Amino acid sequence: MIAAERYERAALLGVAIAEETRRLLRLHLRPAEVAADGTVGVEVPYPDAAVVRAVLDVAAECFGEEGDGEEAREAALSTLLQLADLRLGR
Repeated sequence: MIAAERYERAALLGVAIAEETRRLLRLHLRPAEVAADGTVGVEVPYPDAAVVRAVLDVAAECFGEEGDGEEAREAALSTLLQLADLRLGR
């Protein structure tokens, strides 16, 4: 397999993971209060929460996010959701 094929497959996997993360979050999204800064909390129950947390930990490492675990996960989530939106052409 040539390098270009490997990068393409890695990119497709990344988009698929981003899309699955977005699906899991949407599945558990309920009307909630919005914080003053526009932040919305989503409570994801186990076992989906374990999957989302693992994906965000790996994404934070891949994207080189800095900060404590929660800060890095939030930054990685933002990037993943942007990737998922690119997939849908939004």
